[in-house]
Amino acid sequence: MSQPESAIADSRAGDRASGSSPSGKESLSALAERHGLRRAIARPSLPVYLRQLWDRRHFVFTYATSRNVSKYSDSALGQLWQVLTPLLNAGVYFLMFGVIMGQKADITNYTAFLITGVFVYSYTQRSVTGGAKSISGNLSLIRALHFPRAALPLAYTIQEFQQLAISMGVLAVIVLVTGESLTWLWLLVPFALLLQTIFNVGVSLLLARVGAFVRDMNQLLPFILRTWLYTSGVFYSIPARMKGAPEWARFLLEFNPPSVFIDLMRHLILSTYPEDLAKHHFPHSSLPQLWLYAGFWAAVALIGGFWYFWRAEERYGRG
Repeated sequence: MSQPESAIADSRAGDRASGSSPSGKESLSALAERHGLRRAIARPSLPVYLRQLWDRRHFVFTYATSRNVSKYSDSALGQLWQVLTPLLNAGVYFLMFGVIMGQKADITNYTAFLITGVFVYSYTQRSVTGGAKSISGNLSLIRALHFPRAALPLAYTIQEFQQLAISMGVLAVIVLVTGESLTWLWLLVPFALLLQTIFNVGVSLLLARVGAFVRDMNQLLPFILRTWLYTSGVFYSIPARMKGAPEWARFLLEFNPPSVFIDLMRHLILSTYPEDLAKHHFPHSSLPQLWLYAGFWAAVALIGGFWYFWRAEERYGRG
Protein backbone atom coordinates (compact mmCIF):
# COMPACT_ATOMS: atom_id res chain seq x y z
CA MET A 1 0.00 0.00 0.00
CA SER A 2 1.37 3.46 -0.95
CA GLN A 3 2.03 6.22 1.56
CA PRO A 4 -1.12 8.27 0.71
CA GLU A 5 -3.31 5.15 0.90
CA SER A 6 -1.79 4.17 4.26
CA ALA A 7 -2.44 7.60 5.73
CA ILE A 8 -6.04 7.56 4.55
CA ALA A 9 -6.57 4.01 5.86
CA ASP A 10 -5.09 4.93 9.27
CA SER A 11 -7.37 7.94 9.44
CA ARG A 12 -10.43 5.86 8.67
CA ALA A 13 -9.40 3.25 11.26
CA GLY A 14 -8.96 6.00 13.83
CA ASP A 15 -12.39 7.41 13.04
CA ARG A 16 -14.01 4.00 13.50
CA ALA A 17 -12.19 3.42 16.79
CA SER A 18 -13.20 6.79 18.22
CA GLY A 19 -16.73 6.52 16.92
CA SER A 20 -16.57 9.77 14.95
CA SER A 21 -19.01 10.16 12.10
CA PRO A 22 -17.79 10.34 8.49
CA SER A 23 -19.44 13.73 8.13
CA GLY A 24 -17.24 15.18 10.85
CA LYS A 25 -13.85 14.27 9.42
CA GLU A 26 -11.70 16.47 7.22
CA SER A 27 -11.54 16.01 3.45
CA LEU A 28 -9.00 13.66 1.91
CA SER A 29 -7.19 16.54 0.19
CA ALA A 30 -6.85 18.40 3.51
CA LEU A 31 -5.67 15.21 5.23
CA ALA A 32 -3.02 14.61 2.56
CA GLU A 33 -1.86 18.21 2.80
CA ARG A 34 -1.61 18.01 6.60
CA HIS A 35 0.61 14.93 6.32
CA GLY A 36 2.80 16.54 3.63
CA LEU A 37 1.58 14.21 0.88
CA ARG A 38 1.11 15.11 -2.77
CA ARG A 39 -0.16 13.43 -5.91
CA ALA A 40 2.14 10.74 -7.29
CA ILE A 41 1.52 11.99 -10.85
CA ALA A 42 1.30 15.77 -11.06
CA ARG A 43 2.22 18.25 -13.74
CA PRO A 44 5.47 20.00 -12.77
CA SER A 45 5.98 23.69 -13.33
CA LEU A 46 7.18 24.68 -16.79
CA PRO A 47 10.80 25.45 -15.73
CA VAL A 48 11.01 22.14 -13.84
CA TYR A 49 9.52 20.30 -16.81
CA LEU A 50 12.07 21.81 -19.18
CA ARG A 51 14.88 20.81 -16.82
CA GLN A 52 13.53 17.25 -16.62
CA LEU A 53 13.36 17.09 -20.40
CA TRP A 54 16.95 18.27 -20.69
CA ASP A 55 18.05 15.65 -18.17
CA ARG A 56 16.48 12.97 -20.40
CA ARG A 57 18.21 14.21 -23.58
CA HIS A 58 20.35 11.07 -23.83
CA PHE A 59 17.24 8.91 -23.64
CA VAL A 60 15.61 11.00 -26.39
CA PHE A 61 18.54 10.64 -28.80
CA THR A 62 19.05 6.95 -28.02
CA TYR A 63 15.36 6.18 -28.48
CA ALA A 64 15.28 8.09 -31.79
CA THR A 65 18.39 6.30 -33.08
CA SER A 66 17.13 2.84 -32.10
CA ARG A 67 13.83 3.47 -33.88
CA ASN A 68 15.70 4.68 -36.93
CA VAL A 69 17.90 1.58 -37.04
CA SER A 70 15.05 -0.87 -36.51
CA LYS A 71 12.61 0.81 -38.91
CA TYR A 72 13.93 -0.91 -42.05
CA SER A 73 15.60 -3.90 -40.41
CA ASP A 74 13.22 -6.38 -42.06
CA SER A 75 13.72 -5.07 -45.61
CA ALA A 76 16.44 -6.21 -48.01
CA LEU A 77 17.60 -2.67 -48.86
CA GLY A 78 17.51 -1.50 -45.26
CA GLN A 79 18.34 2.16 -44.70
CA LEU A 80 18.37 2.85 -48.45
CA TRP A 81 14.60 3.18 -48.25
CA GLN A 82 15.10 6.44 -46.37
CA VAL A 83 16.24 7.94 -49.67
CA LEU A 84 14.47 5.69 -52.16
CA THR A 85 10.96 6.44 -50.86
CA PRO A 86 11.04 10.23 -51.49
CA LEU A 87 12.93 9.70 -54.76
CA LEU A 88 10.27 7.29 -56.03
CA ASN A 89 7.56 9.75 -54.99
CA ALA A 90 9.41 12.48 -56.85
CA GLY A 91 9.53 10.26 -59.95
CA VAL A 92 5.76 9.79 -59.87
CA TYR A 93 5.18 13.53 -59.36
CA PHE A 94 7.57 14.34 -62.21
CA LEU A 95 5.61 12.13 -64.59
CA MET A 96 2.18 13.37 -63.50
CA PHE A 97 2.79 17.07 -62.94
CA GLY A 98 5.99 17.80 -64.85
CA VAL A 99 5.32 15.83 -68.04
CA ILE A 100 1.58 15.26 -68.28
CA MET A 101 0.36 18.51 -66.70
CA GLY A 102 3.26 20.65 -67.97
CA GLN A 103 4.22 22.27 -64.68
CA LYS A 104 7.92 22.26 -65.64
CA ALA A 105 7.41 24.84 -68.39
CA ASP A 106 8.15 27.76 -66.06
CA ILE A 107 11.05 26.12 -64.20
CA THR A 108 14.51 25.74 -65.75
CA ASN A 109 15.70 22.93 -63.47
CA TYR A 110 12.43 21.18 -62.68
CA THR A 111 14.12 17.97 -61.52
CA ALA A 112 16.01 19.66 -58.68
CA PHE A 113 13.03 21.95 -58.03
CA LEU A 114 10.72 18.96 -57.55
CA ILE A 115 13.07 16.78 -55.50
CA THR A 116 13.82 19.70 -53.16
CA GLY A 117 10.10 20.17 -52.56
CA VAL A 118 9.51 16.46 -51.97
CA PHE A 119 12.40 16.07 -49.50
CA VAL A 120 11.54 19.18 -47.49
CA TYR A 121 7.82 18.44 -47.34
CA SER A 122 8.39 14.75 -46.49
CA TYR A 123 10.41 15.81 -43.46
CA THR A 124 7.48 17.75 -42.03
CA GLN A 125 4.94 15.14 -43.10
CA ARG A 126 6.74 12.24 -41.42
CA SER A 127 7.49 14.25 -38.27
CA VAL A 128 3.86 15.27 -37.88
CA THR A 129 2.58 11.75 -38.57
CA GLY A 130 4.98 10.20 -36.06
CA GLY A 131 4.27 12.87 -33.46
CA ALA A 132 0.53 12.34 -33.66
CA LYS A 133 1.02 8.65 -32.74
CA SER A 134 3.87 9.13 -30.26
CA ILE A 135 1.66 9.05 -27.16
CA SER A 136 -1.16 6.74 -28.23
CA GLY A 137 1.34 4.24 -29.66
CA ASN A 138 3.54 4.06 -26.55
CA LEU A 139 1.05 3.65 -23.71
CA SER A 140 2.88 0.68 -22.20
CA LEU A 141 6.11 2.68 -22.00
CA ILE A 142 4.29 5.69 -20.52
CA ARG A 143 2.56 3.59 -17.85
CA ALA A 144 5.73 1.70 -16.93
CA LEU A 145 8.24 4.57 -16.65
CA HIS A 146 8.18 8.11 -15.31
CA PHE A 147 9.68 10.67 -17.69
CA PRO A 148 8.56 13.89 -19.41
CA ARG A 149 6.07 12.76 -22.04
CA ALA A 150 7.31 15.46 -24.42
CA ALA A 151 10.38 13.27 -24.90
CA LEU A 152 8.37 10.99 -27.20
CA PRO A 153 7.22 13.44 -29.90
CA LEU A 154 10.64 15.08 -29.67
CA ALA A 155 12.33 11.72 -30.28
CA TYR A 156 10.12 11.07 -33.32
CA THR A 157 11.15 14.40 -34.85
CA ILE A 158 14.83 13.70 -34.17
CA GLN A 159 14.41 10.32 -35.84
CA GLU A 160 13.10 12.01 -38.98
CA PHE A 161 15.90 14.58 -38.83
CA GLN A 162 18.46 11.77 -38.83
CA GLN A 163 16.85 10.41 -41.98
CA LEU A 164 16.76 13.87 -43.52
CA ALA A 165 20.52 14.28 -43.04
CA ILE A 166 21.09 11.37 -45.44
CA SER A 167 18.48 12.68 -47.89
CA MET A 168 20.05 16.14 -47.95
CA GLY A 169 23.37 14.62 -49.00
CA VAL A 170 21.64 12.91 -51.92
CA LEU A 171 19.77 16.13 -52.74
CA ALA A 172 23.04 18.10 -52.86
CA VAL A 173 24.46 15.66 -55.39
CA ILE A 174 21.32 15.80 -57.55
CA VAL A 175 21.25 19.61 -57.47
CA LEU A 176 24.90 19.88 -58.58
CA VAL A 177 24.58 17.16 -61.22
CA THR A 178 21.57 18.88 -62.79
CA GLY A 179 23.59 22.04 -63.42
CA GLU A 180 23.16 24.24 -60.35
CA SER A 181 26.17 26.12 -59.02
CA LEU A 182 27.55 26.00 -55.49
CA THR A 183 27.07 29.42 -53.85
CA TRP A 184 27.61 30.95 -50.41
CA LEU A 185 23.85 30.63 -49.77
CA TRP A 186 24.39 26.90 -49.24
CA LEU A 187 25.99 27.83 -45.90
CA LEU A 188 22.55 28.96 -44.71
CA VAL A 189 20.90 25.57 -45.34
CA PRO A 190 21.53 24.29 -41.76
CA PHE A 191 19.78 27.36 -40.34
CA ALA A 192 16.77 26.79 -42.59
CA LEU A 193 16.61 23.15 -41.49
CA LEU A 194 16.91 24.23 -37.86
CA LEU A 195 13.87 26.49 -38.18
CA GLN A 196 11.93 23.72 -39.91
CA THR A 197 12.92 21.25 -37.18
CA ILE A 198 11.70 23.65 -34.49
CA PHE A 199 8.43 24.00 -36.36
CA ASN A 200 8.10 20.22 -36.70
CA VAL A 201 8.69 19.73 -32.97
CA GLY A 202 5.97 22.24 -32.11
CA VAL A 203 3.37 20.74 -34.44
CA SER A 204 4.29 17.21 -33.30
CA LEU A 205 3.73 18.19 -29.67
CA LEU A 206 0.36 19.72 -30.49
CA LEU A 207 -0.84 16.71 -32.47
CA ALA A 208 0.59 14.28 -29.89
CA ARG A 209 -1.88 15.61 -27.33
CA VAL A 210 -4.74 15.62 -29.84
CA GLY A 211 -3.89 12.08 -30.96
CA ALA A 212 -3.73 10.86 -27.35
CA PHE A 213 -7.35 11.78 -26.62
CA VAL A 214 -8.99 11.93 -30.07
CA ARG A 215 -8.36 8.51 -31.56
CA ASP A 216 -10.01 9.40 -34.87
CA MET A 217 -7.20 11.88 -35.46
CA ASN A 218 -5.02 9.15 -36.93
CA GLN A 219 -7.72 8.48 -39.53
CA LEU A 220 -8.20 12.14 -40.35
CA LEU A 221 -4.54 13.15 -40.47
CA PRO A 222 -3.69 11.59 -43.89
CA PHE A 223 -6.40 13.70 -45.55
CA ILE A 224 -5.11 16.84 -43.84
CA LEU A 225 -1.54 16.13 -44.92
CA ARG A 226 -2.64 15.38 -48.49
CA THR A 227 -4.42 18.72 -48.65
CA TRP A 228 -1.31 20.37 -47.22
CA LEU A 229 0.76 18.66 -49.93
CA TYR A 230 -1.34 20.04 -52.78
CA THR A 231 -1.36 23.58 -51.39
CA SER A 232 2.36 23.81 -50.56
CA GLY A 233 3.91 24.12 -54.02
CA VAL A 234 5.78 20.83 -53.83
CA PHE A 235 5.46 20.06 -57.55
CA TYR A 236 4.50 23.46 -58.92
CA SER A 237 5.60 27.06 -58.50
CA ILE A 238 3.10 29.05 -56.43
CA PRO A 239 4.19 32.41 -57.94
CA ALA A 240 3.76 30.99 -61.45
CA ARG A 241 0.35 29.44 -60.76
CA MET A 242 -0.91 32.51 -58.89
CA LYS A 243 0.14 35.11 -61.46
CA GLY A 244 -2.86 37.35 -62.03
CA ALA A 245 -4.63 36.05 -58.90
CA PRO A 246 -5.54 38.36 -56.02
CA GLU A 247 -2.57 39.34 -53.87
CA TRP A 248 -4.18 37.94 -50.70
CA ALA A 249 -4.64 34.51 -52.31
CA ARG A 250 -0.97 34.32 -53.32
CA PHE A 251 0.08 35.47 -49.85
CA LEU A 252 -2.00 32.78 -48.14
CA LEU A 253 -0.37 30.03 -50.19
CA GLU A 254 3.14 31.42 -49.78
CA PHE A 255 2.62 32.00 -46.03
CA ASN A 256 1.58 28.35 -45.59
CA PRO A 257 4.33 26.83 -43.36
CA PRO A 258 5.48 24.00 -45.69
CA SER A 259 5.46 26.46 -48.60
CA VAL A 260 7.73 28.78 -46.62
CA PHE A 261 10.32 26.11 -45.82
CA ILE A 262 10.21 24.64 -49.35
CA ASP A 263 10.59 28.03 -51.04
CA LEU A 264 13.33 29.05 -48.62
CA MET A 265 15.33 25.93 -49.44
CA ARG A 266 14.87 26.44 -53.18
CA HIS A 267 16.14 30.01 -52.93
CA LEU A 268 19.22 28.79 -51.06
CA ILE A 269 20.34 25.88 -53.25
CA LEU A 270 18.78 26.55 -56.68
CA SER A 271 20.43 29.55 -58.31
CA THR A 272 18.17 29.21 -61.36
CA TYR A 273 14.94 29.43 -59.34
CA PRO A 274 15.09 33.15 -58.42
CA GLU A 275 16.19 33.80 -62.01
CA ASP A 276 13.08 32.03 -63.31
CA LEU A 277 10.84 34.13 -61.06
CA ALA A 278 12.49 37.34 -62.21
CA LYS A 279 12.51 36.34 -65.88
CA HIS A 280 8.76 35.65 -65.95
CA HIS A 281 7.99 38.62 -63.68
CA PHE A 282 6.19 36.40 -61.17
CA PRO A 283 5.29 38.23 -57.94
CA HIS A 284 6.84 36.37 -55.04
CA SER A 285 8.17 36.66 -51.49
CA SER A 286 11.77 37.78 -51.21
CA LEU A 287 14.46 35.79 -49.39
CA PRO A 288 14.41 38.10 -46.32
CA GLN A 289 10.62 37.73 -46.18
CA LEU A 290 10.93 33.96 -46.28
CA TRP A 291 13.39 34.03 -43.36
CA LEU A 292 10.93 36.18 -41.44
CA TYR A 293 8.02 33.83 -42.18
CA ALA A 294 10.11 30.77 -41.22
CA GLY A 295 11.17 32.32 -37.92
CA PHE A 296 7.58 33.28 -37.16
CA TRP A 297 6.19 29.79 -37.77
CA ALA A 298 9.02 28.14 -35.81
CA ALA A 299 8.43 30.36 -32.77
CA VAL A 300 4.63 30.10 -32.84
CA ALA A 301 4.64 26.32 -33.31
CA LEU A 302 7.21 25.60 -30.60
CA ILE A 303 5.78 27.92 -27.95
CA GLY A 304 2.14 27.08 -28.65
CA GLY A 305 2.70 23.36 -29.17
CA PHE A 306 4.89 22.90 -26.11
CA TRP A 307 2.54 24.82 -23.81
CA TYR A 308 -0.50 22.93 -25.13
CA PHE A 309 1.20 19.56 -24.65
CA TRP A 310 2.54 20.38 -21.18
CA ARG A 311 -0.92 21.38 -19.93
CA ALA A 312 -2.06 17.75 -20.18
CA GLU A 313 1.13 16.11 -18.89
CA GLU A 314 -0.54 14.26 -15.99
CA ARG A 315 -3.33 12.87 -18.22
CA TYR A 316 -1.21 10.92 -20.70
CA GLY A 317 -1.44 7.16 -20.32
CA ARG A 318 -4.56 7.16 -18.15
CA GLY A 319 -7.78 5.39 -18.95
